Amino acid sequence: QVVESGGGLVEPGGSLRLSCAASGFTLPDGAIAWFRQAPGKNREGIACIMRSDSSTYYEDFVKGRFTISGDSANAPNTVDLQMNSLQPDDTAVYYCAVERLGLCLLPLMSTDFGSWGQGTQVTVSS
Repeated sequence: QVVESGGGLVEPGGSLRLSCAASGFTLPDGAIAWFRQAPGKNREGIACIMRSDSSTYYEDFVKGRFTISGDSANAPNTVDLQMNSLQPDDTAVYYCAVERLGLCLLPLMSTDFGSWGQGTQVTVSS
């Protein structure tokens, strides 16, 4: 089971750190990605990390505000997403997705990931 945590309410310009953890298994070799879905919009990819070498990939809209990280050696069951300079249009449910032996291919497609968490709500509002 994949479980996200760290969501909440934050003011514009603020930061949040989301975590993706595996419960009952070790995050497998392959690709771990973060997606988000705002009300009335399609799910969109944000960032992806390869477990093999920790290489990271970002969608263009991230523009350096978000950082995906994961130490497969020392913290094998967690991948984080640090989000800075949050704005109201970042409000969404954020999902972690895992694809064993998968690749991080941009643009990120939800259909390329087979295991998903339930999501964590991020609300950016004053």
